[in-house]
Amino acid sequence: MTDLPQPITDWFTSRGWAIHPHQQDMLDAAQSPSTLLIAPTGGGKTMAGFLPSLAELHTAPRDGLHTLYISPLKALAADIKRNLRTPVEEIGLDIRIEDRSGDTSYTQKRRQRAAPPHILLTTPESLALLLSYEDAPRIFAGLQRVIVDEIHALADSKRGVQLVLGLSRLQSLAPDLRRVGLSATVEDPKAIAAFLAHHPQPTKIINADPGPDPDITMLQTEEAPPWSGGGGRYAIPAVLEQVKQHNTTLIFHNTRAQAELFFHHLWLANEDKLPIGIHHGSLAREQRVKVEQAMVEGRLKAIVCTGSLDLGIDWGDVDLVIQIGAPKNVKRLVQRIGRANHRYNAPSKALLVPANRFEIVECKAALDAAKEHDLDGDPRGPGPRDVLCQHILACAAAGPFIAEELFNEVTTAGPYVNLSRADFDRCLDFCATGGYALRAYDRYQRIIERNGKWQLRDPRSALQIRMNIGTIIDTEMLKVRLKSRRGGAPLGEVEEGFAATLTQGDTFLIGGQIVRYEGLNEMTVEVTRRASDNPKIATFSGTKFATSTQLSQRILRIFQQNDWPDLPDHTSEWLKLQRKRSKLPEPGRLLIESFPQDDRHYTVIYGFAGRNAMQTLGLLLTQRMEQQGLEPLGFLSTDYATMIWSLQPVVNPASLFVLDNLREGLEDWLAGNAVMKRTFRASAIIAGLIDRMTRGQRKSGKQATFSSDILYDTLRKYDPDHLMLDITREEAMKGLIDFGRIEDMIARTHGAIDHLQLDRVTPLAAPLFLEMGRVPIKGAAEERLLVEEASALMAKAGLE
Repeated sequence: MTDLPQPITDWFTSRGWAIHPHQQDMLDAAQSPSTLLIAPTGGGKTMAGFLPSLAELHTAPRDGLHTLYISPLKALAADIKRNLRTPVEEIGLDIRIEDRSGDTSYTQKRRQRAAPPHILLTTPESLALLLSYEDAPRIFAGLQRVIVDEIHALADSKRGVQLVLGLSRLQSLAPDLRRVGLSATVEDPKAIAAFLAHHPQPTKIINADPGPDPDITMLQTEEAPPWSGGGGRYAIPAVLEQVKQHNTTLIFHNTRAQAELFFHHLWLANEDKLPIGIHHGSLAREQRVKVEQAMVEGRLKAIVCTGSLDLGIDWGDVDLVIQIGAPKNVKRLVQRIGRANHRYNAPSKALLVPANRFEIVECKAALDAAKEHDLDGDPRGPGPRDVLCQHILACAAAGPFIAEELFNEVTTAGPYVNLSRADFDRCLDFCATGGYALRAYDRYQRIIERNGKWQLRDPRSALQIRMNIGTIIDTEMLKVRLKSRRGGAPLGEVEEGFAATLTQGDTFLIGGQIVRYEGLNEMTVEVTRRASDNPKIATFSGTKFATSTQLSQRILRIFQQNDWPDLPDHTSEWLKLQRKRSKLPEPGRLLIESFPQDDRHYTVIYGFAGRNAMQTLGLLLTQRMEQQGLEPLGFLSTDYATMIWSLQPVVNPASLFVLDNLREGLEDWLAGNAVMKRTFRASAIIAGLIDRMTRGQRKSGKQATFSSDILYDTLRKYDPDHLMLDITREEAMKGLIDFGRIEDMIARTHGAIDHLQLDRVTPLAAPLFLEMGRVPIKGAAEERLLVEEASALMAKAGLE
């Protein structure tokens, strides 16, 4: 057993603390090449990560960088610095601790490079930037430990891939480097361990005592949830009552827009003038810092927030978490629950607030999964090549390199262990020439081989490369205007992701009007008015997350129960009526309902494949229906279903679900769709083909799109096998399109389709008619009219 130095032991004793078993395990494993600690929130896992460093720096004082701490959030690094300085100062350790992020001053950054602190707290982007400097070998030569906090949050993103490429570089600069990963929520410890490090010696996995299960229930409200919608506004009186009863409450939302709307209505209902704040990533830094400081000081009763507070910031007095809307992902729910009660071996308390009637079932599925410790997670694919291209350019900015050595280094990073030399060389050639169609242009020839080493063709380009390091691509909002020679009247804004799904002639709803998409002109969506009762594509917004595969399967299993005693009466009666009038979807089979409504024929496919996949399915099925002469008019998609309305009935749905035909339809759709251009732009920015920053100025979305559209069209015409087009297709298929989940849906149902032809709308389908954009009712009487519309519809479905 490794003993702590006496001053650190005395400090623990003075606090009335004893070292936890997993903290002792981390001390004992201090010399292990890589260690993954899985410990509950409040279990002292951050201290466990730092204890070996504090002990080593006390026992053998030294200058220079000893420990590098990497966090997904700048706020988390700042919080750790604040909390770590307390024991260091109280123990009297001569240890310099600093943080480094985009908010750090230029002067401080220069000083850190010249004289690094003992412990540096930073983010993946700042590490990548540090590694791109010529003096990186000197800065990191003596590095002993790297601690990756909340590693699960990085493992699922390109930021995490960028990080592990940085770790492979660090290992070359500091061969004795030991890696540590920390997390409270890991669905597959072996996969995360392999992501952290790929050594001949496996990563040591330490599991702390998980402590008591969280106290998590659904919030009871006087008013039943609405049939559709995602805001949870109906629950505000009950939420305010909970806020009054607790010290500090975090109220989580899945989107920033939902958080803003909920905060607005919460504030209007806050007659007691309770101190309530809001926190999300779109707020100005000064406002975020102000709210964070008020939280630390205990001056706020509640904070309405998003994923910006998902991770392990210790806000001290938080004793309740409320999740508004279904969490969509069990792992995210468990992570958020952990924000309540940072005391070891004390249960966290959380309440779920389903935003609508269907989400009651989803919340029940999430509750069951959390209690069973069944975390969700999809298999991780190979490392994306656009991130690899950026890494190659950053390595060149740091100095000349030998291709063979860099390839060997990259393949020690978990996501790239199976990278072929041919794929690496394609990325290297892209960085050197831009590819076949672009090699004639000097600006794309960025690196060159001289004397067996690759280096920057122009050393001055190092600054440009550094300014564009990073994998986060901002989401653009696009203006919608009526098409006119002089610039038509503005109608509002839509997310770029929605605009990317449109092809000329598509109709959609905005501001209560149905408009026809005519094209994209310099980042403005141009439309014409359309005299129609139905939009072909109803605008879809709400959650940026898709319900996970595991959670979807749990919902299907709940449907198969004989009774639902754990669900509210109104929900169990709804499901019973669905079973009586039609049937409930079940695992291994695909339920499709057809029925008439308002002189139209409706077809509802209960695919449970997540919102993106169901949206893509709607696009592909309406295309197939068009070919079969069924005259589809439009569709709407949610996480669990796609509803299509047409002039002709669907009699043989199996013919629509031939996978090869769907793939062929996808190819045709992609060829004429903006989604590929949007995906190309994101990957081209990451790969360094398009600059987002030029001499300190960020390009506007309009400029970046103009550049990327020209490049995309050029490559498609002259170099269809170009690396960037391959990358674009891979990214599109697993991103906005999510075609893989459509393939999984077809594979798991094995062609077993239950097609029910009914005489009227069914209980399960009825809420789809009330989804945003489906019922275009606007004006002063909007809410009353919607209530009347809902009542009439539900009565027809037998629900009222």
